[in-house]
Amino acid sequence: MDIFVCSDCGNETTKWSGRCPSCGAWNTMRDAGRIIGKGKKRKSAASASVTEAEPFAAADGEMKPRARSGIGELDTVLGGGVVPGMAVLVGGEPGIGKSTLMLQMASRLASAKQPALYVSGEESAQQIRLRGLRLGIETEELFLLCSGNLQHVEQEIARLRPGLLVIDSIQAMQNPDVESAPGSMSQMRECTARLVRLAKDNDLPTFLVGHVTKEGMVAGPRIVEHMVDTVLYFEGEGHLKILRAQKNRFGSTNEIGVFEMRADGLHEIADPSGIFLHGLDHAPGVAVGGMMEGSRAFLVEVQSLVTPASYGTPQRVSIGYDPKRLSVALAVLEKFLAINLRQHDVFLNLAGGLRTRDPALDLAVAAAVVSGFRDKPLPRGTVLLGELGLGGEVRPVSQAARRVNEAAKLGFKRVLLSPRAKASADKLEIVAVEHLSGLFAAIDSGVQR
Repeated sequence: MDIFVCSDCGNETTKWSGRCPSCGAWNTMRDAGRIIGKGKKRKSAASASVTEAEPFAAADGEMKPRARSGIGELDTVLGGGVVPGMAVLVGGEPGIGKSTLMLQMASRLASAKQPALYVSGEESAQQIRLRGLRLGIETEELFLLCSGNLQHVEQEIARLRPGLLVIDSIQAMQNPDVESAPGSMSQMRECTARLVRLAKDNDLPTFLVGHVTKEGMVAGPRIVEHMVDTVLYFEGEGHLKILRAQKNRFGSTNEIGVFEMRADGLHEIADPSGIFLHGLDHAPGVAVGGMMEGSRAFLVEVQSLVTPASYGTPQRVSIGYDPKRLSVALAVLEKFLAINLRQHDVFLNLAGGLRTRDPALDLAVAAAVVSGFRDKPLPRGTVLLGELGLGGEVRPVSQAARRVNEAAKLGFKRVLLSPRAKASADKLEIVAVEHLSGLFAAIDSGVQR
């Protein structure tokens, strides 16, 4: 029987249609191929082993100890380390560093008692060894298996009893019991289900490398993301790479780790705020704000460029910051500061390739736009923290104390925020601002002449 699967929600149907009957997405129904069992027939539900239910109070609620991967930024994104039996999906564009990070992690977690198994269905053993030599990997407890056959992987797991399994990539894996090509909807779903069950039954941490589409999503049905415990995405351009957690059953979501790609592999950056700050906070159109990603506070430069519009409709371009929030900030500025931005193009960028929806950057965005419009720099050593209300009021932000402490650690002199925010720091001036009018009065008095 032909089965069609929605690539967005994973809904199955026996008939093709232009619109998914479950999620309503258009042109997402894909032929999953014919699923025909080979060899031994599957056991029926009556003959299969049954696990009896147990009382909730009798269930073991203790968290199993985590294993340190030896890569601090990766441990932070995972929530403190590698949990036994966890299944992790690592996605990212081709060449961004997924395989490099997995090989570095596998080499550091490999030990004599529990070796690591690295499975590659796309590269040969010689290619992986050459990368390992470049990364300086010399451990003998890391085993390579260059095969895309899921049965071969299961046999090696039973023989080696590894402490870590890396699958590179899930699109290259093939279950011989499924009659379809590797990378198809049915293959990805069946292989992921088998690998996740192996991870749970054997307390085997499993990392699945996944390719992404041009839209930035993991190729294949979205149901694959729901089957794993954690979903990590690699992003960034140039040498700076950001690893972001979008789903994590064992830690905080939206946690990020920052890496730098060098000739000998990925190196973690211990002080990410120093990377995102380029020392241009005294230039026109630049303001420094504080953002939270998971449990970590970062300071980031908000850069704006305001120029007269060359065409009838002015442009509003935002990179890293929510475009809708930018439109709201511009409307508030026009309403309460009488700044005419309707005839100007506004370009906004978060330095370092960061992306966030944290409303705490609203105040820094407004200040950067006005600074760019007036062509006057903001006071040096100033951090702006606050959510911008529709009435022009400056609202308090969450975890203000952590953001202020980060500013003090990096040597900033003063922080502008809402009077209702609870934050204090030694050797740091806290300036309370209730409304935009008060904010820019303080800025005008402190501009470097």
